[in-house]
Amino acid sequence: MTGWIIAVGLSIVLMAALVAVGRIPRSAWEITAAALLLGLAGYAWQGNPGLAGAPKEAGAAKALQFDEQLAEQRRGMAERYGQAGQWLMLSDGLGRQGKTKEAANVLRAGLKQSPNDANLWLGLGNALVAHADGVVSPGADFAYRRAMAIDPEAPAPRYFYGLALVRAGQLQAAKELWAPLAASAPEGSKIKAELDLNIARIDAMLAAGPQ
Repeated sequence: MTGWIIAVGLSIVLMAALVAVGRIPRSAWEITAAALLLGLAGYAWQGNPGLAGAPKEAGAAKALQFDEQLAEQRRGMAERYGQAGQWLMLSDGLGRQGKTKEAANVLRAGLKQSPNDANLWLGLGNALVAHADGVVSPGADFAYRRAMAIDPEAPAPRYFYGLALVRAGQLQAAKELWAPLAASAPEGSKIKAELDLNIARIDAMLAAGPQ
């Protein structure tokens, strides 16, 4: 019973904090509440507050890691609020729980409503890469390319597609995406400095040959 009290109390506190401190727009209240209820439903399905605590193996903890920095970068470069932002927020919440398949499926549901939303396609690409443990699957590749086709001027799809390619070891393909993006970025901007540095590193690794 104590576990339920704690879970419900934390949900109420979190919702209040998102509204009062996070200042999420009223249009996002419903989807935020739905995400919290989804978490409580998962607790009801899989949780057992009567069990004693037990330490987790390092491998299990690693499997549940969520790349907060990557998510924050995406929020900074793409849509944070609005309809796409609500779906992305729910997907991120599932990703934090290690539910990578469900995180991707949420975005697929969002795309049924908004099939031409570049931000949702970008989020789906990232979610599919996370689900595949860093592999750029054909589905992820399609999602990134769809985002770029819908909004060819937006930097976010090319940036994150290139980042996924780098992490997958596809350095030349990443450079071909990032070079035009770096050239078009404003002089002195943070994104241009980051891209120039990353491209220089890619050039050095390509020159060094297979390691």
